[in-house]
Amino acid sequence: MTPRLAGSPTTPSRAFVVGHLLVCSFFWGSSFLFIKLTGGAISPLALAAGRGLIGAAALAAYVVWLRQSPIPRRDEIRHWLVLGTTNGWVPNVLVAYALVQLASGPAAMIQAGGPLVTAVFAHFLFAEERMGPRRLIGIGLGMAGVALLIGPRLVEGGGTALGVLAMVGVMLGYSIGNLYARAIPASAGDPARLALGQQVVSGLVALALTLAFAGPAAFAPMADHVPAMLALGLLATAIPMAVFMRLIRAAGPTRAAMTGYLVPTVATVLGIVVLKENLELRQIIGGCIILGGVFLVTTSQRAAKSA
Repeated sequence: MTPRLAGSPTTPSRAFVVGHLLVCSFFWGSSFLFIKLTGGAISPLALAAGRGLIGAAALAAYVVWLRQSPIPRRDEIRHWLVLGTTNGWVPNVLVAYALVQLASGPAAMIQAGGPLVTAVFAHFLFAEERMGPRRLIGIGLGMAGVALLIGPRLVEGGGTALGVLAMVGVMLGYSIGNLYARAIPASAGDPARLALGQQVVSGLVALALTLAFAGPAAFAPMADHVPAMLALGLLATAIPMAVFMRLIRAAGPTRAAMTGYLVPTVATVLGIVVLKENLELRQIIGGCIILGGVFLVTTSQRAAKSA
């Protein structure tokens, strides 16, 4: 028998899960657009530092508004460090690098493989995350939609093998971080504080790496892209991260990871409308299939019961 770990969530309502998924997916999907709008003028390390620090400042203000201290407690430090690495500076640097090589749609599609990894590991780690037939069908359907979206030309739009590998790293980082966040004890798992800690560590580590390898001059190009950087740090980082932490603590990593299915749809649509990227029929069909998979997974009943 698999024990229920500390901080296990109770079953949330369908409206809670779907609503949080949509908010996270829309704002995270827009991050690809905001990064693209910088035109590659900002180095990946500097962009990750600016994104993390802006997000941290916004979340610190939110935590203070909640009448909490933004200073980490002793039992939170390890969690902040792990999440700040797996869900913070590492994927932020890799995404910024990959989007120099890849169009926003294909890059987001590679990241969409994360829910499969998360669901498989969560099945073995958490009793309440066991995959029943409906969830298995939903995951399979969603991944089929991702495969259709990617198609035979995975790296179209000037992509390279290194860009693809970078996005695979993003996918794995988020999967590990999601599973870790699920296992954090309730006493140290306040969603707002986890989101804050993640961005504090993400911004500070990326800042240190930027100064060490590129110097202060790496931040100069940000002056020409202030609106995009503010949107990236606030709309595409602080807001969805706070919402996502609440979702993962309540619904578990398998359902929370389904944002990875919706993000490519958002990123692709924004790429078409704003960046004038091309949309093929297979991408429209694939997006609809993905949404069908998300519906099956997010509306499935948890098959396992704690013993």
